[in-house]
Amino acid sequence: MAQCDCCGNEYHRAFTVTQDGQTHTFDSFECAIHMMAPVCEACGCRIVGHGTEKNNRVFCCDHCADH
Repeated sequence: MAQCDCCGNEYHRAFTVTQDGQTHTFDSFECAIHMMAPVCEACGCRIVGHGTEKNNRVFCCDHCADH
């Protein structure tokens, strides 16, 4: 069984995600999002969808990008 890099849970259905050459093991999408999803620079929420960029900064929506 593999161990989740986020919560430490050992799970027989764990999966890996590779980003920028680094591979992480997770037991759930929740843990993967918690560790890997970008954070909106205005409100601090995790960006699970497409999000938006403005001036090389990442935001969850146009509203946050405009502030």
